[in-house]
Amino acid sequence: MIIKGRGYCCSKSGVKVSKPTIDDQKRYRKLDTRTGCLACIYFNADKEGKNWEVTKFVEEHNHPLASENDKHLLRSQRSISNAQASLLKNMTGVGIRTTDAYNFLVDEVGGVENVGFSKTDAYNFVQRERKALIDSGDAMSLSNILRERQSEDNMFSYDIQTDEMNRLISFFWIDGRSKIDYDCFGAVIIFDTTYRLNKYNLACAPFIAVNHHMQNVFVGGAFIATETIESFCWVFETFLRFVGGKQPITIFTDQDQAMAVSIERVFSNTRHRLCQWHISKKAPSKVPAFNHDRCIRSLFYNCMSKCDSEVEFENSWSDMIRRGNLGENRWLQDLFKVRMKWSTAFNKERLDLGILSTQRSESANNVLHDCSKATSSLVECYLGLDKLTSS
Repeated sequence: MIIKGRGYCCSKSGVKVSKPTIDDQKRYRKLDTRTGCLACIYFNADKEGKNWEVTKFVEEHNHPLASENDKHLLRSQRSISNAQASLLKNMTGVGIRTTDAYNFLVDEVGGVENVGFSKTDAYNFVQRERKALIDSGDAMSLSNILRERQSEDNMFSYDIQTDEMNRLISFFWIDGRSKIDYDCFGAVIIFDTTYRLNKYNLACAPFIAVNHHMQNVFVGGAFIATETIESFCWVFETFLRFVGGKQPITIFTDQDQAMAVSIERVFSNTRHRLCQWHISKKAPSKVPAFNHDRCIRSLFYNCMSKCDSEVEFENSWSDMIRRGNLGENRWLQDLFKVRMKWSTAFNKERLDLGILSTQRSESANNVLHDCSKATSSLVECYLGLDKLTSS
């Protein structure tokens, strides 16, 4: 085939055309950055396709061009090198989360403007790699087992999420016993995705409740390929669908931003709490003064769980900032914005069973080592976990 012409236009060319829908109330709206820009260049070739000439050139843009600080965000300037791709695969392959692997690369090159691609690009790359790995026979076997289990237990529910090529990317299940346990003890839920010991490195995402003996209770589980807003929304929406729409009063997670956005969208009536253990673990590296100033460290831990009121929290926080001259600390600024999610001073009226972290879920992950290993298939992971939670 001989190419006789080629054209290039501005990424902001054209305008968005709204498609008529039955319901105009869209759940999510994406920002449209197109401005109808006419800047373009077109080339035509001769009959042999060898000699080319410019046939049209419009130089002027109808919008400001990207600044030096924003050039790294342009699609034309973003690409993942072979070395970066290898590092991403190796790091995520041993259980490191994509966001942490990306942040490592950012730190190595001195900022997001130097890494050469965005966090979304990293997620998309890892997701493509994982999709390619999941064996179709394994996915079919899992589907058959789940279907058979549902025929044996009419309260058993499951759902499988597939991509545009009908390949499995996530699945969720909950049995009758878990539904009853959730109905009785589902006021406080712990959700964690740190366990990844399986052949495809999918994240195991159990929903853990606490019963009247303060014991962990499994009330639903999922395996997800990527920790994105879309993946978490699917898991949460599926969970709610199978438990009759009953939302927990409180849900504990780590500080994953995609998880936070998904909880806000799906669990609109649920108080989202952050794991204090994760926060306190990060504090010494984010605020160096914590390592040598006992007073500042004490004030911070007072803010976490020892303040009896919001006023006392505000006073302790202000005192800590003043004593340590920490007004410009970005990590503390971001943490203060979400203080209602981690400080007990703002949650006196919300049921939390005295839980402060996701350690209960992570302790459950330790038990998973007995039923899953790095070479486990999807079927082996599910059967092992199902046996563990049914015993």
